[in-house]
Amino acid sequence: MVSIVIPNYNHARFLVERIDSVLRQTYRDFEVIVLDDASTDGSKEVLKSFAGRPEVALRFNAENSGSTFKQWNKGVQQAHGKYVWIAESDDVADVRFLETLVPVLEEHPHVVLVKCRSQKVDETGRELVGSVEDPAGRDWREDFIINGREDCRLQLEHGNSITNASAVLFRRQAYLEVGGADESFRMCGDWLLWAKMMQRGDFAYRAASLNRYRFHDGSVRSMCLTSGVRDVEDLKVYRYLLESLSVSRHDLRRICDRIVRRWVRRTLARSGRRMRLIRNREVLCLLKDMDSWYRWHIFKQVLLRTLGGGIRSCLNFR
Repeated sequence: MVSIVIPNYNHARFLVERIDSVLRQTYRDFEVIVLDDASTDGSKEVLKSFAGRPEVALRFNAENSGSTFKQWNKGVQQAHGKYVWIAESDDVADVRFLETLVPVLEEHPHVVLVKCRSQKVDETGRELVGSVEDPAGRDWREDFIINGREDCRLQLEHGNSITNASAVLFRRQAYLEVGGADESFRMCGDWLLWAKMMQRGDFAYRAASLNRYRFHDGSVRSMCLTSGVRDVEDLKVYRYLLESLSVSRHDLRRICDRIVRRWVRRTLARSGRRMRLIRNREVLCLLKDMDSWYRWHIFKQVLLRTLGGGIRSCLNFR
């Protein structure tokens, strides 16, 4: 019924805990496909300790693919299950993860994907304050099912509804129908994938905290945040959403203004780092595609930041 795909690259220190949390699931109708992307940290040796398990298939790349989303597509292509869980190799699951989420897809045929609440943990597994689901943006306190296109509209306001793939169970057929994950992406390919899938059905949420999302410096997420990759890929997803949905001119202006505000804030807050010129050029081209008034949005945000900094300096001087 369920194919569990575990893509791994240099997460040897997390693998035993991750795979154990998968194999101990109370729901038992599953297969496990572990894909190692030519790790250099001893992952292969750790994974070989699971070779005797009949439900576990190990796949080792001779060369690194350069993209976690290539591994996703490879895993889903090899999967036999009706449903797929991409269990990232540095995260951990509650043993009731599948027991809780499988019935949602079984009982609601129009739901294409379902996710649970995710608790943040650090590299050692210690819980960090708060869950991934920010209550300020959306109400994540109770279970819900929402039309996928309506959720995409909310994403224009609040960003990605699904921050961590390990929290999601989805229909394999829906994944294949949208063409799988875009392998040109490094960070936001999952967001684009969820948005495409939501065009085909409903999105369900279960408020039970069944996923532990690990934050650490070596993650692809942390590297993309500091390099500016996230800014470019964010805008590509926003462009897709705007093209897929009917948005009024007024709402388009407001959305683009907010996107620019966030981009300007991120760029200025990068601890002295500067995005490479090519990244800035990509951002500007994407903004131009979305709204011809993009120069005004940028001028406005830079002016507000400049004035705000001047006012703060005067207050501090006094």
